[in-house]
Amino acid sequence: MIRRLAGAALLLAGAFSTTGCVGTVYGVKALSASATLEEAKTLGADELAQYEYYYADAMLLKAQEEAAQANYGDAIEFADVAEEYAEKAVEHARSARREGGR
Repeated sequence: MIRRLAGAALLLAGAFSTTGCVGTVYGVKALSASATLEEAKTLGADELAQYEYYYADAMLLKAQEEAAQANYGDAIEFADVAEEYAEKAVEHARSARREGGR
């Protein structure tokens, strides 16, 4: 996951220098999705909310692939979906932990 964050940071740095607004928007969204996915992992979502976690992970990877090909519109959409499902994974993992603690 650290490698993915480093890759997203590198893409963000490149976006600032070469692509203007669209690349910057993608970079911000990708970093946000990546941070939320990392939070989900910390909460155990990879086991407690597998569908949401792995779907978010796949969408973030696809966003990075699209950005690498300068398809920033698609990359932004995939990053948005990744963020949405990472947030769901966080919610499900927290809920499962609360229910398991009873």
